[in-house]
Amino acid sequence: MPVAHVNGIRLHYEEHGEGTPILCIHGAGSSALVWADAAEKLARVARVIAYDRRGCSRSERPDPYERTSVADHADDAAALLDALGAAPAVVIGRSYGGTVATDLALRYPDRVRALVLLEPDASRELAPAAAEWVDAVVARLREVAARDGVDAVAEALIGEVAGKDAWDSFPADVRRVLAGNGPAILAELGGEWWLQADAAALGTIKHPALVVLAADSPPEFHQAPEALAKALPVARLLRVGGGHLIDPASPEVFGFLEEVFDSR
Repeated sequence: MPVAHVNGIRLHYEEHGEGTPILCIHGAGSSALVWADAAEKLARVARVIAYDRRGCSRSERPDPYERTSVADHADDAAALLDALGAAPAVVIGRSYGGTVATDLALRYPDRVRALVLLEPDASRELAPAAAEWVDAVVARLREVAARDGVDAVAEALIGEVAGKDAWDSFPADVRRVLAGNGPAILAELGGEWWLQADAAALGTIKHPALVVLAADSPPEFHQAPEALAKALPVARLLRVGGGHLIDPASPEVFGFLEEVFDSR
């Protein structure tokens, strides 16, 4: 099992394909396992690196692990790219992973070539309604943990963001892995899950960016992508059908990647 030791943490990663590096960053309490189909498709045109973020799935979980931040995970992503000689990379981030990708581009601009942000979060100031919604979700997830145990948190989170039927769409082995990520979910959403950057800071990010929101997501999920697309100087906003679990290898993403690759 390939691992990289970065920032005092052992990270599990997988590589597929060759060529321009693409780094895939998963959402809250998730896993690179969820990206398997997308990684296979993306590997037809690039070198794809998918990894489990700290505290999640097959990567090491600090002990204790009660709080973490977007910055912690962006630091890990930068160090992983360095360890694998994969910078600058196109970075695709889903949900919380998109927030990590944005922070990576802000604080480590030389590690990033372009961004694909699939319903990311933003700062509390840019997306106050989304922040209030997440605060309420965190409170409900803590109630679930207290009532049903921490292993029930992942299913509850998936139900909140993607609908009650989304959990059953995952294979049984993936559900087992995600269920084990309950402590990571609480640490991520209970810590600094928001982006520590205002519109002026985001205006310094010069990388091409595709910001995607899903038509069927909760309306609060639309505020942050819209604010980011407005603040990022070289960004376009795209609305797609379906819910929060947006396909990282959709035709729209491939079209954007083709433009990035052709811009050398």
